[in-house]
Amino acid sequence: MHPLVVQYRAVVVKEVRQTVRDKRVLVLLTLVPLIQLFVLGFAVNFDVRHVPTAVVDRDGTVESREYARTLLAGDTLDLKAEAHDEQTAEALVERGEASVALVFPQDFQEDVLRGSGARVQALVDGSDPVRSGVAADAVARHAAQRVDRLIQEDARARGETRPRPAVELVPRVLYNPELTTAVYVVPGIVAMLLLIVTTIIMAMGLARERETGTLEQLQVTPLKPVILMAGKVTPFVLIGLVDVGLALGVGAWVFGVPLRGNPALVALATLLYVLCTLGVGLLIATLSRTQQQAFVGGFLFMLPAVLLSGVLTSVRAMPDWLAWVTYLNPIRYYVEVLRGSLLKSAGLGDLWLQVVLLGVFGTAVMTVAARRFHKTTA
Repeated sequence: MHPLVVQYRAVVVKEVRQTVRDKRVLVLLTLVPLIQLFVLGFAVNFDVRHVPTAVVDRDGTVESREYARTLLAGDTLDLKAEAHDEQTAEALVERGEASVALVFPQDFQEDVLRGSGARVQALVDGSDPVRSGVAADAVARHAAQRVDRLIQEDARARGETRPRPAVELVPRVLYNPELTTAVYVVPGIVAMLLLIVTTIIMAMGLARERETGTLEQLQVTPLKPVILMAGKVTPFVLIGLVDVGLALGVGAWVFGVPLRGNPALVALATLLYVLCTLGVGLLIATLSRTQQQAFVGGFLFMLPAVLLSGVLTSVRAMPDWLAWVTYLNPIRYYVEVLRGSLLKSAGLGDLWLQVVLLGVFGTAVMTVAARRFHKTTA
């Protein structure tokens, strides 16, 4: 066997034994990511249901009560309180006891029967734009449906046949018919957890060895820096692949994330992504003298990287000048591969650009980190 292979295997075995021996690190690398996946998968939820709603019915007629009853019949809005005036309703919204307040004017039924255009005021709490936007859309959609129903009833009462509209919208949701938040978010959480496991743990591990003097002891051995670096990186690559497999299994079993794509494509993208994150962790470690510095450096990299990756918010929603920055973020490409492959069953022909860019970023970052590691260990 070639001496370099023997040296490489010796370093890998040493790193694996050290990791297995340290129960805290082993738990941090395996069990903690799964716990975080459970917590974040349930905590990050953009599905809007049961929005607390206050009703001010100044008309008090059959029509206003029926309108409010049908509006609150679904699972989007829930009746929280009935107020006597707008000031009381605004106070409920201000205290957070209600997110929406519906105000029916005094002549609501009369305006409906007269056909002069009845109005319902909806006071919406804008401090929570996601929930408020969905609630306001539900109110507007219900109003449009009820107006159409009233027009049809009036036409039938007159013996007229109201023609169907020339254009009828028939929505069909693809890939995520239930519009479940977890199906969209879990692939991004997998990328985020893998970033934590590989980047921060790698950086802190090397910094700890520098503090304890273990790295200096290895420097006096005949090991070449490239073999030493490869041996230290390899266990984290394997741990990253295992973590992704466990996370996707939990995502499919607990959160219903579909696994439609090619597992080989996901494994290839994961390998290239891990090279990117490990390269960043290795680079941070070479720039840090203590574990505290390594942790701070990893955190300062991780926070903007996650925010500019499309994990939680769409890149299309960002300003143009900021969206261009995301092209330098490998997390974006990995998330696109996961969502495209798992949810849409996209293949390499559809995601080849993201895979190539992950390879380019991984090679570039690992090369810079290797040169820096060679200088610090020479």
